[in-house]
Amino acid sequence: MLHAVRWRVMGRHNAELPPEFARFRVASRSPRAEWPDDTGAAVLHVDMDAFFAAIELLERPELTQQPVIVAGESSRAVVLSANYPARRYGVHSAMPVAAARSRCPQAVRLAPSKDSYRKVSEAVMARFQEVTPLVEPLSLDEAFLDVSGALRRLASSPAEIGAGIRSDVAAVHRITCSVGVAPVKFVAKLASGMAKPDGMMVIPETELLGFLHPLPVSTLSGVGNRTAEHCARIGLESIGDVAAASLSRLRRTLGVAAGERLYALAHGHDDSEVVADRPDKSLGSERTFDVDEYDGVRLRRELLRLCERTGETLRTRELRARTVSIKVRFADFRTITRARTLSGPTDIAREIYTVAEQLLTEHCTTGGVRLIGVRVEGLAGADVGQQLSLDTSGHRRDVEVAADGARNRFGLGAVRPASLLSGEYEAEG
Repeated sequence: MLHAVRWRVMGRHNAELPPEFARFRVASRSPRAEWPDDTGAAVLHVDMDAFFAAIELLERPELTQQPVIVAGESSRAVVLSANYPARRYGVHSAMPVAAARSRCPQAVRLAPSKDSYRKVSEAVMARFQEVTPLVEPLSLDEAFLDVSGALRRLASSPAEIGAGIRSDVAAVHRITCSVGVAPVKFVAKLASGMAKPDGMMVIPETELLGFLHPLPVSTLSGVGNRTAEHCARIGLESIGDVAAASLSRLRRTLGVAAGERLYALAHGHDDSEVVADRPDKSLGSERTFDVDEYDGVRLRRELLRLCERTGETLRTRELRARTVSIKVRFADFRTITRARTLSGPTDIAREIYTVAEQLLTEHCTTGGVRLIGVRVEGLAGADVGQQLSLDTSGHRRDVEVAADGARNRFGLGAVRPASLLSGEYEAEG
């Protein structure tokens, strides 16, 4: 059986495929390539390769062969992206920069250019929409596509469509992506990770179980270290072991929900469909302080800034929220979240801040704060009915909408609350 550690690394860091799986991988982007059988494999998962780092390296091509990380300047910043030379040292996204430095002291750190990422992402997603309307973005750099309805229209096959996408992304944007082609979503995502970088894996319906069963349980979506260790203790090391176990045993040893889920996945069953334009369930913003913050006034200023940003995002997306929550991580890394539902939906930053500030006052009375964040949930369209009020909320919203227009025209720092006019907030914009 293949070792779980090897597969976990391979999925993220481009280890060499074992011979028995190499037949599924296609390196060429040429439309004249010999494609593996893609019968019944109409789901694609497309994932950009080291996306943020790849965009930054377009401006710094001399660094392409050197280890590079993309991260902010804060002493507590985390790695947003690492190129493949850096990954060979065990550096990965979401790792603290200090830990990345200890593993790879020679890595070059580049500051993120978020506008560039969004611009390229929008162009790539638009290309996907030309192929099929069934595009489900997961983030800026990855998406599922259901091409079952596009095969006849395009006179093409799933593998050919995947190759065309890879070719277009490379030609137009000068970056690479990897593609998984499979009958179901979770296998397509597994395959794209195993194809990295700049490759494609095609898993036909007839070989779905032959592909899955040698893999360790840890490769299944939602199986963390604890579940994988528990499975190993009871003799379930591979996905094939799970498939061979009875459903009653899995329910008894893993719990009903987890047991049924793993049993279905191990048999190649995934009822989830590619859902286009999945609505946001929540949105928000947070900040990690360079130094633990003990000053309540400064905490509230930062909370106000986050609420202003959140309100503007709601209005831009024509959404309103019913619930406001805060997240606070203390100096000892203890983290709390607290939420409160509003009497009616809102997109007004000042109303969001009023509730968030109350939650902060009630639940954060002592101790240094490492991170503070605000999030709104229960989102609905801006045309949702609002409760009539005799207060000045309508006037307040008019003011905030006018401020949005000024910021769009003159820059982020054009209009802001007076309490945010100190030097540190001027610098942030």
